[in-house]
Amino acid sequence: MTMNTVPAKTPKEALMIPPYLVFYLVHSMQVGVGVLGFTRYIAGIAGFRAWMAVLLTGILFHIIIWVMYKILNEKDKDLVSVHKSAFGKWIGGFLTFVFIIYITFLAMTVLRTYIEVVQIWIFPELPTWAISLSIILIAYYAITSGFRVVAGICFLGVVIPLFLYFSALAPLEFATYRNLMPLFDTNIKDQIEATKAMTLSFLGPELLLIYYPFIQEPKKSQKFAHFGIIFTTFIYLTVTIVTFVFYSEKQLATTIWPTLSAWKVLELPFIERFEYLGIATWMFVVMPNITLGLWGASRALKRQINISHRKAILIMSVIAFMITISFTTRAQIDFLNTYVSFTGTYIVYLYLPFLLLILMIRRKLRR
Repeated sequence: MTMNTVPAKTPKEALMIPPYLVFYLVHSMQVGVGVLGFTRYIAGIAGFRAWMAVLLTGILFHIIIWVMYKILNEKDKDLVSVHKSAFGKWIGGFLTFVFIIYITFLAMTVLRTYIEVVQIWIFPELPTWAISLSIILIAYYAITSGFRVVAGICFLGVVIPLFLYFSALAPLEFATYRNLMPLFDTNIKDQIEATKAMTLSFLGPELLLIYYPFIQEPKKSQKFAHFGIIFTTFIYLTVTIVTFVFYSEKQLATTIWPTLSAWKVLELPFIERFEYLGIATWMFVVMPNITLGLWGASRALKRQINISHRKAILIMSVIAFMITISFTTRAQIDFLNTYVSFTGTYIVYLYLPFLLLILMIRRKLRR
């Protein structure tokens, strides 16, 4: 097995997706299990003024989208080619492997956290390996069917769970709006720390660096990527405000899954425990994270070393399964979330702008 980067080839038209689907690819990778409990963490840092951190994070990711398109628009290539062009064969290859590890852990963080939710709320006796193997096998089947199928899963992952977003408004019946007052009683330090905590829930658009060559007329897709960020920010801001007006700060500090717990107030004549339906439907939300994440990792691995995509998918699926079953306790899962958030923060806020700066310098020198 050699480490020769496979030359970038433009995918066939039949394998490519229209620009508007980038909206679903970006948004579906951002919304995962984190939306069920992120409010507890940001409120613990900036109190009930942490809604400002949600807006700030959304603005920062608009900038990150712009940075990624500036990196990629030059020659319609992916991150593997960019790394090789900017840093050479060996350093570029090493950085590509770091990115592969990162997006694999990003996808598995979503999967492991979702498994924890299922085990706590519905099936306490169901082993981790059984749920993990079932979901990864579904993702493997989708990935081997081609990128258009992966994009279709992302589309369904946005459309099917839409009714859950409306159900999240149910706690407004018991809202205490004075919890938000005074609106701007905060400081910059707290908001920056809350933004760092919020970043984990916004991670995911970095996969654009891998699937960019699969977009028809990719430059036209940038506006749809920004629309995806806007929709994500709207969803998170809505959930944040609803949570803050429903719970007191003391209640929120002791509630691990605030959004799930708030679903208990929703009463329907045909279902007694709506949170069970919500958790089951949430599978459609987490599947794009897992499927697109594993596709991106396997695609980058295929491009980096001389193996077929099917072999790369199998390798990454086995690694993903091993990662998932390795984290067994609440403390370990918290550590996984913290580690991925820490790594992702440095990649999107520091490394990607640095990579763009290196490319701009090299382009000027060539001219």
